[in-house]
Parts: sequence; structure tokens; C-alpha cells
Amino acid sequence: MLRLRPYRKSDADLIVGWIKDERIFRFWCADRFESYPITADDLNDQYDNSEGAENVYHFTAYDETGIVGHINIRFPDVNDIDTVRFGYVILDDKRRGQGLGKEMIRLALDYSFGIMKAKRVTIGVFAENKAALGCYLSSGFRDTGVTEKYRFGSEEWNCKELEITKGTE
Repeated sequence: MLRLRPYRKSDADLIVGWIKDERIFRFWCADRFESYPITADDLNDQYDNSEGAENVYHFTAYDETGIVGHINIRFPDVNDIDTVRFGYVILDDKRRGQGLGKEMIRLALDYSFGIMKAKRVTIGVFAENKAALGCYLSSGFRDTGVTEKYRFGSEEWNCKELEITKGTE
């Protein structure tokens, strides 16, 4: 059974270890870090020192085998407490394809709607990240039709804006 707990700085080594190449890195963080690879210290520094850090809640997913995933929940607009946004979603690369991503999203949705009393949850996902897109859509997120373009090397990626509202999850 998967559970969420608050992120600990000691989780960072394991989490950054799941990022095996720059493509996965950019799927995970888009342009939020300047260069690949990052270290545990880079991740913790980002979490400690980013603008609005006090409005972000970092979680670690774990089961009986240990840590298996990571997700952030934040208020993108501190004046709108009805909307939260998921970010930095990642799973242990050895545990992908086992339904853990969908389970972690369900737990994060339960927390968002139940504890944070959000009415809406949003997430951005690259259309090119087929596994993540499929996970979010099968978890009840809907494509808003809004797409933002990003460059990765010579490729242009489409970041789709997804949302789910309370009562439709």
C-alpha cells in the first residue's frame, strides 16, 4: 500500500538518482533547473530558496519496500486557495509500469481536495511524455486545450495543461 509523507532532505539523493538522462530530467522539471545533472544539494537548494517556497508542499511516496515516488503540491496563486498545482512528479525508474504513479496521484488528489480543501488541481505535462500523460488522464485529469511550447535540443515539446475539479476525481 502506497502512502505519502512529508519530503525530507535525505530523500534527495534517491530522487535525483531516478533521473537517468537529460530527456527524463526535462520531462520532470522542464526548465526549472539550468543544467543537467543535478545533485541532492541542488534539489534541496531549489526547495529551500525558490520564490514562494512557503506555498509548496513536498511529499515522498513510499511503500513497504521504501521510497518509490515524489510529488509537490503548491498554490500557484496565493490569493486563490481553491486551486493547487502538482509538480516535480517522479517515480523510481525501476518501479514504473506498476500503477504506482496513478496511486500516488490519487493520494495527492485526496490530500488536495480533502486536507487543503482545493476545488481544482492543475498539472502541466509534456505530450511527448506518453506514460505520464496517460497516467494523469486515467486519473481523471482533463486536457484544458492550453498548450505551451518548450525547446529541448532540436525538438519542440508541447506542454499540455490538465485539470481536475472536486467531485470529478
